[in-house]
Amino acid sequence: MRFSRLLGRSLKEAPSDAECISHSYLVRAGMIQQVSTGVYSYLPLGWRAFRKIENIIREEMDAAGGQELMMPSLQPMELWEKSGRLPSFDKTLFTLKDRKGHVMALGPTHEEIITDLVRHTVQSYRDLPQLLYQIQNKFRDEPRPRGGLLRVREFFMKDLYSFDADDAGLDESYGKMVQAYKNIYSRCGLSAVMVEADSGAIGGKASHEFMLLVESGEDEIIFCPACGYAANIEKATSIKPAGKNEAMLAVEEVATPGLRSIDEVAGFLNITTDRTLKSVFYVCDGQVVFVVIRGDFEVNETKLKNVLKCTEMHMATEAEVQQTGIVAGYASPIGLEGIKIVADDSVKLGSNFVAGANKQDTHLKNVNFLRDFKADMIVDIAKARAGDPCPRCQKPAKTERGIEVGHVFKLGTFLSEKLGAYFLDREGNYKPVIMGCYGIGLGRLLAAAIEQNHDEKGIIWPLPIAPFQVYLCPIKDDAADVARAAEKLYNNLTAIGVEVLFDDRPESPGVKFNDADLIGIPLRIVISPRTLRENAAEIKWRKEKDSQHLPLEGLAETIKSILSKALDASP
Repeated sequence: MRFSRLLGRSLKEAPSDAECISHSYLVRAGMIQQVSTGVYSYLPLGWRAFRKIENIIREEMDAAGGQELMMPSLQPMELWEKSGRLPSFDKTLFTLKDRKGHVMALGPTHEEIITDLVRHTVQSYRDLPQLLYQIQNKFRDEPRPRGGLLRVREFFMKDLYSFDADDAGLDESYGKMVQAYKNIYSRCGLSAVMVEADSGAIGGKASHEFMLLVESGEDEIIFCPACGYAANIEKATSIKPAGKNEAMLAVEEVATPGLRSIDEVAGFLNITTDRTLKSVFYVCDGQVVFVVIRGDFEVNETKLKNVLKCTEMHMATEAEVQQTGIVAGYASPIGLEGIKIVADDSVKLGSNFVAGANKQDTHLKNVNFLRDFKADMIVDIAKARAGDPCPRCQKPAKTERGIEVGHVFKLGTFLSEKLGAYFLDREGNYKPVIMGCYGIGLGRLLAAAIEQNHDEKGIIWPLPIAPFQVYLCPIKDDAADVARAAEKLYNNLTAIGVEVLFDDRPESPGVKFNDADLIGIPLRIVISPRTLRENAAEIKWRKEKDSQHLPLEGLAETIKSILSKALDASP
């Protein structure tokens, strides 16, 4: 490809709304262009990288036994109502009416469609197992699109669905997909880790995410270097350190004028925060819920929402708290009536806590669970923390930040039962098909690859997914000998299948080198009057500082060999 004919142009400045490196570099390098909030066009450079990721994914799905199909983006609302998942997606669904007034949704995912398809096509155990997948665009009305391609409203997704006759079959399908995902990230030249995850709106009984570890990641991961335990912070658990246990003392009021926060109260009373109880209020499906947790922990809202099984949840405003008659900042579970109380199990790890008194400027000392208050539910709703013992091996856990680039779910039978996808087993009994769901967002993976592979100058593409393999850069290409040598090398490289972006523009060396670094093509070849005096070209890998000179004679074949060895050495 000649740069002079390439659609798109580089920009010196990042877009004003760029919130992350990948967004900035994709726009600056002329790879994507925003159409509206959360909606992007892929320009040729970006689309070439995208297609390479797509091809790797398709090859691995096929190798695992997947059959590719295509399902419609338009979905009848009746299927969503029948599955019972409409409240879970709610406002994220794009909906419309056809000319007859029939309500349709633009597909945010395709579990309903694929289950209905299988209901009509799978009749017997002889038709199972099935691994069915598609790669197509999805639509979700994200409330806060951000990060360029990381969180958008229209996106491309590979979603594969497994259908099995029993749990053993599901385990086998799940294992195939886990290995296929590991192969995909390795072939893309990316380092990903698998972590336990929350199933979210998709549902199901077990799930894992694949994360690219990057400092800019929007997700937090708890992991154990000793045993390999890893989980998204939404799902992670840890062993909670025990607090101080002593003989229970009588409850005692203490004046705490103007002191509302845990840190303020603990400092005033000269105690550690693990000697306090924290009160937090949430509104779950319209009802205020009182949450109590030991003062040194934070509430994990995903865990809380899951145990409450609510569709909508938000932290209560002060006005919503006051409507219950509770004194915000001095709330206490003691003597509370007519409101659901959910306690984290950390309230059992200690004694003689300090808690609110439900009275302005007042707290209570020596509060103890069961003796002084009870809870409707006592469960683990705390965020796991770095340094706490791992739940598997008790060694200290650590935290990293990452970007989710894949999610796999064991759905079980809840969708097949609701949508009527049954089959006849060997004994002649009708049973619901057991399902799994496996997704990868292609645009998100492309952006995450940049978040993991860049420097201050621009993108550093892993070779397998780079839009081109070689950036051919003649310097002083107005000189006839330089132009002839560059043209000859371009033709020779192209003829043997090397992907080349030929910078034939009449620009200065500085402009060309800056664009080469920004676009991030793995191997740069420079031909200049100086290199021609040596009958050579300068070769430099984007990720390395040093360059080398190689003879022009047979250079195309040499470059092809270098690229082949580099691809073979990819992780």
